[in-house]
Amino acid sequence: MPNADDVRRIALSLPDTTEKTAWNMPTFRVAGKMFATLPEDETSLAVRCPKEERDELVLAEPGKFWIAGHEAQFAWVRARLGALEGEEELRDILADSWRQAAPPRLLDSHPELGLPGGR
Repeated sequence: MPNADDVRRIALSLPDTTEKTAWNMPTFRVAGKMFATLPEDETSLAVRCPKEERDELVLAEPGKFWIAGHEAQFAWVRARLGALEGEEELRDILADSWRQAAPPRLLDSHPELGLPGGR
C-alpha cells in the first residue's frame, strides 16, 4: 500500500518537479504549475484529472476516488492512498497528472512519460 513517502519520492523523481507547502499541505509542481497535493493528513492524494474522466473514475471506483466539494468546479480528483493497488498505480496516476501540467518543452524532452505505464 503506497504512503505519503512514496508519493513524495515518485513525484520528485519526475522531471523539473519541486515540492512546496501551500494551504498547510505538501504540493508538487512541474515548472511551477501544481499537479499533486497530499491533503487529509497525507492519507490521500489530489491530482489533475479532466472532468469527464474524473466523473467516470469516481463512478467506477468510489472507494478509491472522490471529488472534494471545494474542487468540484476544477479538474482535480482525490485518491485514497490505502485503496491504491500499489506503487505502479501510484506512479501512473502521478505521471498522468504531471503530463497535464508540464509545459510542451518537458513533454517533448521526456517522451517516456508520454503514455500511462511509461517510466
